[in-house]
Amino acid sequence: MKKVLVIAFVFLSGLAQAQLTSKEEVLPELVAKREAEKKEITKSYLALKNSFLTSDSLAVVKNAEALKNSLKNFKFKKLSLEKMNEATTSRREIIELATQLTAVKNINKQRKIFETLSVKYWDQAAKFKAADETLYLQVCPMTGAMWTSDSKEIKNPYYPKNMLTCGEVKASL
Repeated sequence: MKKVLVIAFVFLSGLAQAQLTSKEEVLPELVAKREAEKKEITKSYLALKNSFLTSDSLAVVKNAEALKNSLKNFKFKKLSLEKMNEATTSRREIIELATQLTAVKNINKQRKIFETLSVKYWDQAAKFKAADETLYLQVCPMTGAMWTSDSKEIKNPYYPKNMLTCGEVKASL
C-alpha cells in the first residue's frame, strides 16, 4: 500500500510540475523571446542568401557565422520525441554546413554548400519562422537548386550575374 501511495505521490507531483512548466512556457515574455530568436535565425539565413547575390565570399563567412550562432541556442518546442530528434539532427547539420561555409573562401564552392544548407533549412523553416513572417521556397528550374526568400520576387543566389531572375516560387509558409 505504501508503494502505491509513493507512486501516486510521485506521479501527481510530476503532473503538477508539468503544468507549472506549461504555464511558464506561455508567459508573454517567453513568447516574445522565442519570436525574437526565430526572427534572428530567419534574418541570418536571409542575409547569408543575400551575400550570394552580391558574390561576396567574405559576407558569406560573416553571415554563416551569424546563422550558426542564432541556431546554437534555439530550442524546439511542442514536438514528439521522434520529431524533436529529427529537428535537432537537422539543426546540427545546418550548423555544420554553416561551419563549412566559414572555412571556404571560394564563392562557387560556398554556393554548392549553400545549396545543401538551403534544402535542410527549408525542411525546418516552419519551426524557425516567426509568426508574422512569410517565407517562400524558390527553385531554379534549370538546376533544381532551391533557396528560401522573404519575397515572391525571384533573385537567384546561385547565378546572380547570368540568371538573377531565373526561378519560381514552389511553396510558402
